[in-house]
Amino acid sequence: MRLKNKVAIITGAAAGIGKSIAEKFAGEGATVVLADLPHTAGNEVAKGIEDKGGKALFIPTDITKKDEVTNLVKKTIDNFKTIDILHNNAGVAMPITSLEEVDDDTYQRIMDVNVKGVFWGIQAVIPYMKEAGEGVILCTGSTSAIRPRSGLNIYCASKGAVVTLAKSMALELASFGIRVNTINPVATDTGMIDSEQREKFIKTIPLGQLAQPIDMANAALFLASDDAKMITGIEIEVDGGRCI
Repeated sequence: MRLKNKVAIITGAAAGIGKSIAEKFAGEGATVVLADLPHTAGNEVAKGIEDKGGKALFIPTDITKKDEVTNLVKKTIDNFKTIDILHNNAGVAMPITSLEEVDDDTYQRIMDVNVKGVFWGIQAVIPYMKEAGEGVILCTGSTSAIRPRSGLNIYCASKGAVVTLAKSMALELASFGIRVNTINPVATDTGMIDSEQREKFIKTIPLGQLAQPIDMANAALFLASDDAKMITGIEIEVDGGRCI
């Protein structure tokens, strides 16, 4: 088991990519703390993991609120004494929208979840990882950060910020034994993609298919494990050739 005795927090873990990562990590021996807003779905994911012999705890969390992220980390420490891995996975998408039609609420919501939520998560776990002298922080970015799509202007900007923030944190935290990396998914087969966008996205992926959540979970497992102990500050595209 590649994550035996590790404790991992995964945000956005009630569905999609986050759910797949939580299940993958648990299957590899980690105790997983699931953070998300949907209470019923979050508890169901945790129960499903436990029913398979894993260890999981769901903590309802709005990652845009610093006090709730602080509470998430504190409860994790209270229950499990350590935090070895944080995966900042939670994020929101946006429909195809022209620049002229983006309103303040849309802009603020995307930036709050996709950027501020990532920063609060990193800030909250750093003291515990510094004390331990090691840790892994993962962020879910997007291929849109490096190969933007028309009409996803603010979403692309938010994910570009995530990629740059992760690189900056990788430099700042390397001397403390903390690794920080980003996974950039191509369009992934989750509820975040509507039927109108689906076929359009598939046509832009050389391998001719959407990614699956398990593809991101496999990449996350590698980066979280000791197999990647000399890897920090990178972005890995899980994209079917989209960014070539």
